[in-house]
Amino acid sequence: MFVNASGSNLRLQSNSPCINTGNNAYASGTTDLDGRPRIVGNTIDIGAYEFQPGISGLFIGWLAQFGLPTDGSADYTDPDGDGMNNWQEWRTGTNPNNASSVLRMLSPSNNLHGLNVTWQSVSGATYFLDRSSNLGSQLAFSTIQSNVAGQTGTTSYTDVTATNGGPYFYRVGVQ
Repeated sequence: MFVNASGSNLRLQSNSPCINTGNNAYASGTTDLDGRPRIVGNTIDIGAYEFQPGISGLFIGWLAQFGLPTDGSADYTDPDGDGMNNWQEWRTGTNPNNASSVLRMLSPSNNLHGLNVTWQSVSGATYFLDRSSNLGSQLAFSTIQSNVAGQTGTTSYTDVTATNGGPYFYRVGVQ
């Protein structure tokens, strides 16, 4: 039940039977191979990596892929200065070492059925799209579509309700 054994990511999946089934008497040190706490949940995990709820093995593997520390010190830093921390970069599928790699909207375009909204995206991510016609209102945005499967490069959604002169303001996020 490793995250990716063939890719040498031997961190535990959230459903691994090795979680909290070790013997604390055999813990050698206070941190695992990622430098994170060795005992989480009162009982040590079997294996070299302790499962960290909320910090999946995929995220830790992603940090390592980009040469970032995996001990927790880089989770919320912003090495490329683009305003997104590493956790946010991972969630959006962007490169934490490249300031131009960000989740961004592209220019909307009209089509026969409404307004086509496009954003930079990655496959494997699921997005939601919000819209507002008045940024001054207290509840400015409302979700017009959720569970939009991301595509490699860009993803588009046609807002079929955007048929008059607007104005329309959009924002996209990762679910």
